[in-house]
Amino acid sequence: MANSKYEYVKLFEVEDKLMPSTWIVVRIDGRHFQQFSEEHEFEKPNDERALKLMNACAKATIEEFPDIVFSYGFSDEYSFVFKKTTEFYNRRSSKIVSVTVSFFTSVYVMKWKEFFLDKDLKSAPSFDARTICYPSTKIVRDYLARRQDVCHINNQYNTCLWMLIGSGMTESEAQAELVGKQKQDKNEILFQRFHINYAELPAIFRKGSCVFKVRETDSGISVKRGRTEVVIDHCDIIRDKFWKNHVNILKDK
Repeated sequence: MANSKYEYVKLFEVEDKLMPSTWIVVRIDGRHFQQFSEEHEFEKPNDERALKLMNACAKATIEEFPDIVFSYGFSDEYSFVFKKTTEFYNRRSSKIVSVTVSFFTSVYVMKWKEFFLDKDLKSAPSFDARTICYPSTKIVRDYLARRQDVCHINNQYNTCLWMLIGSGMTESEAQAELVGKQKQDKNEILFQRFHINYAELPAIFRKGSCVFKVRETDSGISVKRGRTEVVIDHCDIIRDKFWKNHVNILKDK
């Protein structure tokens, strides 16, 4: 096709390379996932099987693409952090997004039966994705901290909402009950009315999931000598402790 009369069509391709020397984050979100979860009768407010399926997809994605150094997810979203020096697909946004979200989605379908033994897929799961560039490690950490904060806010609200609905309220009544309520107010509702200590709920619900590579020298996690492994953890990534224990994750590489 060299020097073909049709060669000119390549002039319409848009150059979409991302900024060099920046951390690239690909955030994947479920598309129409409320409808999908209702159709497949996910448990409310959290379906642990669905969360573990998402985690398995994230783990497979990190194993498939070595330039991903960390990922964080909750509910129907996952964020993947590519190392600052990556030249994955020449840093072309469209390529990075499409290959990441398509691989993640295909794994979701392939692994469905591992987590939902009694349920067949009734419709195709669908995810959208975007790329974001962050120039500094601090901003990447702030982005991840923000996502974990959103996880807490959403989970606390949904836990209250579905406990109120389970106690006999309609969804509208439960929503009205929670209008204007602060974090402490919601904790009191859970404890006083339902004898639930929010801090004792499973960390996978409250903190979301971190998927990352660990080496023998990383603190706090047992890894076989000479091995690098991908692990799933449900830990605090807002405070400094995690990052001090895993200083290699966000090193400029």
